[in-house]
Amino acid sequence: MRQILVALIIAMSPTLVGIAHAATDPVGSGYRLHQQYTLGGAGGWDYLTLDAQGSRLFISRGDRVLVVNTQDGTLLKTIPGTAGVHGIALAPDLGKGFTSNGRADTVTVFDLKTLETTGTIPVEGHNPDAILYDAPSGRLFTFNGRSQDISVIDPNTGKVLAHIAAGGKPEFAASDGAGRIFVNIEDTSQILVLDSRNAQLVAAWKLTNCEEPTGIALDAAHQRLFSVCKNGVLTVTDTRSGNHVAQAPIGKGPDAASFDPERGLVFSSNGQDGTLTVIREADPDHYTVVSNVPTQKSARTMALDPKSHRVYLVAAQFGPTPQATPELPHPRPPVLEGSFQVLVVADD
Repeated sequence: MRQILVALIIAMSPTLVGIAHAATDPVGSGYRLHQQYTLGGAGGWDYLTLDAQGSRLFISRGDRVLVVNTQDGTLLKTIPGTAGVHGIALAPDLGKGFTSNGRADTVTVFDLKTLETTGTIPVEGHNPDAILYDAPSGRLFTFNGRSQDISVIDPNTGKVLAHIAAGGKPEFAASDGAGRIFVNIEDTSQILVLDSRNAQLVAAWKLTNCEEPTGIALDAAHQRLFSVCKNGVLTVTDTRSGNHVAQAPIGKGPDAASFDPERGLVFSSNGQDGTLTVIREADPDHYTVVSNVPTQKSARTMALDPKSHRVYLVAAQFGPTPQATPELPHPRPPVLEGSFQVLVVADD
């Protein structure tokens, strides 16, 4: 009998070890670079936006927007005429999409089904960067970097309804779906809170230990905001009080943040060192880094699909930086032809 028991234990031990390993393997630690789709083409990029079905990825690309099939990486459509495009906002209830065109100081309106351009809206501000459609108020917001203000637009009429002074350079923004919008102010290290229905600024919160915040994400259920900061931290803020709750280390050169509510994971895309930091929300006040997934240098912005839990990023290789000229005092290195790619990070 003893020999049989020993044999059973030996036979079962791999299974037991596997169970023990699975029990201690933290959620999010299995993420890896899963696929790469080469798109090529010239020009830089900024924000990425995923549609509600997760089947189309919208990529801002200098003077155009690329619409990519997420299933196979094929280019579905190019939306032209978006000079200096930064962001893309989608309004499924209106059947419309919008782009913020930084060089033109306009918003391009396009049809979500046909992807054809249907109009242009002057924002009456300068260098619209982030753009957000807020469903509770039915309004469109552009966050204008050079004029340091926020344009509030009626997306049906194309009229600018109001301007809100930001007191600094606004970056990414997030809506709580209940009438409040939160926006990071990069040069003052603050979060502004807007009443979206009344187009009013209601609070300004100083961020603790956060230099030049860019990306922002929201855990609406637990009332937590996540801001990624230039000094290599993600800081957590209580959306009710504005109090600092926690922080976690991230990679270098972060630009975007995302939150997966089903898995309780926060993501930071770090372009300088080419990593995606994955952080587990143990509870609303405690956060642990579970992995730093190698991606590619320059992969600084991203879009999360909350259904498939996949993260989409873009990156490219660059040539040498040109000499500065009076016309172009701060030149950027050019994207090498054929090197622009979509990166898919997944745990399957």
